[in-house]
Amino acid sequence: MLDLKCENVNLAEHCFNVIKSKTENGIRKVPIADKVYDFWVKWYNEKSEFLVHADDGKKFTYTNYCDSYWELVMELIDATHKPHDTRHTYISLLSEKGVSPTIIKKIVDHSGAMSLTERVYTHVNVQKLLDAINKI
Repeated sequence: MLDLKCENVNLAEHCFNVIKSKTENGIRKVPIADKVYDFWVKWYNEKSEFLVHADDGKKFTYTNYCDSYWELVMELIDATHKPHDTRHTYISLLSEKGVSPTIIKKIVDHSGAMSLTERVYTHVNVQKLLDAINKI
């Protein structure tokens, strides 16, 4: 998220485009859930190059983001999670809501865990992905 540029966000379609990834399947559209859409609109309208950015509009480093925001939130909720832990929670919540494993893998880029059929022959539109994440 810290590398996401506003030019790769499509608010009209409720998604953003991952344009760089370790794998070819990582290049994808990722839906923006309705519950967080207003935050995305606010950040987008701040007219910075990066969607999530430092107060001066420049790109956050991971350390700066954690020091400035993440650690403060963890203190408030008396937790010790790392940002990547949210990915585990996200996947678990989708699974609990009955979202198909193929859809989950497409949303979070678990291409290595996909079968050949899932990788090559399963095409899913953004609306289907959005419907899935809006279940949580």
